[in-house]
Amino acid sequence: MAEAPQKSWQARISEATDAIAQKFVESISYDRRMYKHDIAGSVAHATMLAKVGLINDAERDAIIEGLKGIERDIEANNFAFDESLEDIHMVVEAELIKRIGEPGRKLHTGRSRNDQVALDLMLWIREVAHGELQIALSDLCKAFVGLAERSKDVVMPSFTHLQRAQPISAGAEAMAWMQMFDRDISRLFHSGHGYQSTKPQSPLGSGAIAGSSLPIDPEFTATIFKAMQAPESSIERTASRDQACDFVYACAMISQHLSRWAEQWIIYMSTEFNFIKIADRYTTSSSMMPQKRNPDMLELIRGRCGNVYGDLFALMTILKGLPIGYNRDLQEDKRIVFRAYDTVSSCLTMAAAIVNSASYNKEAIEPTLDKGFLDATSLAEYLVTKGVPFRTAHHIVGTLVARCEKEGKTSLAQLTLEEFQEVISAHAPKVMLTDDVYGALGAKNVVKRYQSAGAAGGKPFEEQLAAWKKRLGISG
Repeated sequence: MAEAPQKSWQARISEATDAIAQKFVESISYDRRMYKHDIAGSVAHATMLAKVGLINDAERDAIIEGLKGIERDIEANNFAFDESLEDIHMVVEAELIKRIGEPGRKLHTGRSRNDQVALDLMLWIREVAHGELQIALSDLCKAFVGLAERSKDVVMPSFTHLQRAQPISAGAEAMAWMQMFDRDISRLFHSGHGYQSTKPQSPLGSGAIAGSSLPIDPEFTATIFKAMQAPESSIERTASRDQACDFVYACAMISQHLSRWAEQWIIYMSTEFNFIKIADRYTTSSSMMPQKRNPDMLELIRGRCGNVYGDLFALMTILKGLPIGYNRDLQEDKRIVFRAYDTVSSCLTMAAAIVNSASYNKEAIEPTLDKGFLDATSLAEYLVTKGVPFRTAHHIVGTLVARCEKEGKTSLAQLTLEEFQEVISAHAPKVMLTDDVYGALGAKNVVKRYQSAGAAGGKPFEEQLAAWKKRLGISG
């Protein structure tokens, strides 16, 4: 009968682990997703052990082939994860020993699960931060640029304090969201790199906390993982989860941006606004009210932001009370990191699908476009070009708006040239207006007049849109 696999520390503990305790401490149910990274770390470690003469080449080759075989079986769904062995590290090692015998027992020479798990998590974060999540964010950015292209001729109000502010191209608002998510790509990249000015330090070689008296070569191991260097402090490398915090913070920022966007579009989809249309497949109806078309997907994106915020604070709270060195509390970091990733990944996928289906409702926006005196700032700036100080121009336009409201007029363009001149002469008697003032009025005229960098219309917006289409490889 084959001997049952034992835990790495079993010789020290006299009693068998209680079934309840075994279930309580296991992490293989969730850390199994790091199998590729654990195997990659073990391959690098075995390569180093052979280089320094702690194992021979035949043992190294047997270890590496055994590890690759385990990886192939896991990827083929032909592998049983034994929860009694607690974590991915012990599951892989136990299986390796079962397959190749004595050489497998030498793999753990000069290392600990403490530096192993720190490396695995670092490699996993690097992979998803530089890979899957960046791809998802890029897809969302492309969706917003596509919406901007479709909407560049739609003029709509912008809002400050949720009150009508200045007119903008609807495409410019889509590009504003894109800018937020593009910045998230940069934040993610840095979290995957470890926010270090130099190469990030590989934990492998740090051992349990103090390193090893064996002649291992952590510098060589680090070179196997591109853009890494050896640990400068074995204590810090086994204790730190800064990169995990940086990654979950990046996820929280993505969630914040998703939530703000979802909130805006939930408002825009209301009957009162009716600014945005999205595909029916991303809405639901009511079990009682048959007329309803509810933006449930947007609401769930908004709601799940709170889950990711909770993940960030959970991780920070776990870390705040830990003395330096590995503590079992750190097992919980992966549960949190993986959960944040899963939430953000699914929300990004859904967001891109929604944006790709969306259009601004030009027919609903245009009839009320001139309500709210959106061209007031444009008129003030027109007066500046006539030599009126801006503060004086601001007062003049405020007076004109008040006059319109008193007389029941809904736009400044309803005023006659004489009515403009009457108010202006009281504050700037040397300024004489001509009919060209009407070229500065009306939302569509205003949007065409914008010329400052990053402006929400006119040539700056067209240039910005063209530049982003080129950058993202969008044709047309």
